[in-house]
Amino acid sequence: MPSEPLTALDDFYVKTIGEIPLKEILYCVPDTSIAAAAQIMRKEMSSCLFVGWDKARILGVITDITLRDNVLAQGVSPESPVADIMDKTLVSIPKTAFVYEALLLMFRTKTRYLLVSEAGEYVGVTSRNKILTIQSQSPFVFIQSVKLALDKEELKLKWQQVPGIVDQLIQRGVRAEIINQIISTVADTIALRVIEQVVKEQGLPPANFVFFVLGSEGRKEQTLKTDQDNAIIYEDKANEQRALVRDYFLGFAREVSDRLHEIGFNYCKGGYMASNPKWTHSLSHWKKNYAAWFQESSIETVMSYGTFFDCRPIYGDFSLLNELKVFMDEQLQHPLERFYFNMAQNALQYDTQLTWLRNIRTFKVEEEQVFDIKKAMTPMVDAIRLYALANRIFETNTGKRLKILTERGVFTSKASAELYQAYYYLMGLRLEKQAGTVIKDNRPPVNYIKINTLTKVQVVTIREIFKVIRDLQLKVKIQFTKTF
Repeated sequence: MPSEPLTALDDFYVKTIGEIPLKEILYCVPDTSIAAAAQIMRKEMSSCLFVGWDKARILGVITDITLRDNVLAQGVSPESPVADIMDKTLVSIPKTAFVYEALLLMFRTKTRYLLVSEAGEYVGVTSRNKILTIQSQSPFVFIQSVKLALDKEELKLKWQQVPGIVDQLIQRGVRAEIINQIISTVADTIALRVIEQVVKEQGLPPANFVFFVLGSEGRKEQTLKTDQDNAIIYEDKANEQRALVRDYFLGFAREVSDRLHEIGFNYCKGGYMASNPKWTHSLSHWKKNYAAWFQESSIETVMSYGTFFDCRPIYGDFSLLNELKVFMDEQLQHPLERFYFNMAQNALQYDTQLTWLRNIRTFKVEEEQVFDIKKAMTPMVDAIRLYALANRIFETNTGKRLKILTERGVFTSKASAELYQAYYYLMGLRLEKQAGTVIKDNRPPVNYIKINTLTKVQVVTIREIFKVIRDLQLKVKIQFTKTF
């Protein structure tokens, strides 16, 4: 497919929130009556009104939907204070963030309005509709259409369109890390629609819970070849209710998993799914899991710890996962030496795929010489996760972890730039080959790269990247295993 000329869509990926018009923050004090608040919204022709004592002390927000669902539908008196019916969940983003990051954040948090901050203070507000109107031709309009899909058949058709979108983004030169986030957000949105539909059919759950994702989805690094990696935490209940609650969530998880499989998200071969009884538990049980993995610190248990360290909530009561992370943070303040030793051994288990003659190590698939690009990238994911654990950094994305580690002096700017460029060069190549396999070959995406499809420049670049990975592994080996 020929490259398209630069358009407003391409500009969308480099423009910051500060470069688009922001709306003034409209607010009222908490004891304002609902009727008076509605009058303010009508006068200012705004569907959004924040609640607080001033712009520095905003407590919540009301919207036209809030008035419909929390006032009219509930029969609440118009004279009641807005503090009684406001939504206390506020979502904000720095003015320096990219526009695409703001829109992805709004899709993930299901918010329609986003506070914009600068130097720690709120300076304006933007809305999902505003950005979508500016960018009427973009993948984000597609994500909005996914949100409106009615059933799993329609969601399946949406997921089948993603390779074409990825291919277009690659042809435009959009960075791999942005494409990762778009794929992950589409996957999140599909999972959310499935979960919402199952909840609607099965009725309100018997306890608060959070559905969270793991692995590449947890890191927002999803590619076109993906399977399910998820789990559930539900709140602790009295003894007589435990069996009932557990039965509900296991049945719920099986239904969600089956529907995701039908849509195109394959069952996880390793069983890391909420439908597996091992990975759906109460909060107290999850804490016991982490405590046992941490104390035992064998090669097997640190693999579990690492897998569940790359976790991110997408539905439900996020505070349950936050509480678990607080527990993890307390653990990591007093680590056992063998914990990091075994975690390092896990990060060192994959070699750099270079032969002693410094050629790319290959194997045959269907009579073609190939190399596994996922395995080539895994050492970087594992090593950077290890350093994140050692520094109690709970950011899940590999690139963002690397940035934080560099700011803390764990990596030099030069070493960080080399790792960043290496990781996302391989990611871009991986996405490009996967999209091509689906669109041109009409076959499912794979993580194998045929050597004869690479240019000489690509081969040389990959060899140099493998040297960067080898240096990273040496750093891990010296620091965490005390060997050379």
